[in-house]
Amino acid sequence: MIPWSELDRAETPDGGRLRLMQRGTEFSIMLGATELMNSRLSGSEQALAALACAALRGRARPRLLIGGLGMGFTLRAALAGLGPQAEVVVAELIPAVVDWGRGPLAELFAGCLEDPRVGIAVGDVGALIRAGHAAYDAILLDVDNGPQGLTHQGNDALYDLTGLGAARAALRPGGVLAVWSSGPDPAFTRRLATAGFAVEAVRTRANGARGGARHVIWIGTAPPSRASGPAARRR
Repeated sequence: MIPWSELDRAETPDGGRLRLMQRGTEFSIMLGATELMNSRLSGSEQALAALACAALRGRARPRLLIGGLGMGFTLRAALAGLGPQAEVVVAELIPAVVDWGRGPLAELFAGCLEDPRVGIAVGDVGALIRAGHAAYDAILLDVDNGPQGLTHQGNDALYDLTGLGAARAALRPGGVLAVWSSGPDPAFTRRLATAGFAVEAVRTRANGARGGARHVIWIGTAPPSRASGPAARRR
């Protein structure tokens, strides 16, 4: 068997170490000894984008925010499901991950970083969410390991009630918050509903129709107008 070789490494904000590994044509991004993503397993990341884009069908100029670049699978699937007038902003916390997409992983990215619909923001997706008021038709979070993070403790703030409230405020009426997770989290499902989203939890497989580990994608739909939701009902 071909051994793994380390192509590069990068420090996380919490002092961890990401490693980009290669074995033949296969790539892996690891946090220490834990594999975060693998180039052979892209089904659930693609499903994250496909489900979000399906929910936006009919919007002429949708604007999306993707949290987490990874190996580009979510971005590529989003671009495939969107029209020429769409805009996609990708927030990536670790600059080296963007460099990998333009370097050793360029074949996986297939030119999507140069797509005129795409803008890259190196930094915290939470800051973009908090700064945006009705700025996005969809927010896709493929950040860390889902609501239970591994790489950066600060990511937890995306998934608490305050973070979910900020995401709802950053969405346009009827917009979609799509969240990827490595596994189920009933408490997070309840938090999404408490934050005012209509919630659907979709089970998916790491390698799509070919199987693999079972992952979860939450689709949270914001109310159709700013007058809707829990706050309005309390008046």
